[in-house]
Amino acid sequence: MTAPDAASPTPDAASALSAEALNAAEADEIRADEAVHPGTDVSGPVVVQRVENGAIALAAMIAAVVLYPGWWWVLLAAFLLFDLSMLGYLRSTRAGAVSYNLVHSYLGPAILAACAAIWLVFSAPAAWWLGLIALTWAFHIGVDRALGYGLKLPDAFEHTHLGWIGRAKSGRAQR
Repeated sequence: MTAPDAASPTPDAASALSAEALNAAEADEIRADEAVHPGTDVSGPVVVQRVENGAIALAAMIAAVVLYPGWWWVLLAAFLLFDLSMLGYLRSTRAGAVSYNLVHSYLGPAILAACAAIWLVFSAPAAWWLGLIALTWAFHIGVDRALGYGLKLPDAFEHTHLGWIGRAKSGRAQR
């Protein structure tokens, strides 16, 4: 048997190092979560993402008013329809996160908008409806993210890529 290397940490030292790393990571996460609160860190990436998504929501609303003058109200009337994707949480947290994230990704409205552009050649009424649904969908995602409701992480409903939301956020701030 060889003598333990003096440079290698003992089991107690290794657990102390991992606890220290965990505390540092948690502190970083709390600092990132604090960026979600307006006025705390206006340069933080979370604030930038929230402002960008607010701009997307505003652009979708303006496009709806310009392209669908008599139908812009559909953006507001159908707003909660996309949140039916939360029904996946009835099965499990992971299934809920997957279903929510599939519906709350800009990929869906982008594909629908592309289909609307292609369908202009074949059927103007179909293209019209596809375009309106794409704008409604993009508006919903933009508003959600501007308010801090980001894509869900599989560990908890309240944990999003933009930080913690709801009671989980206030509970974490009191630590």
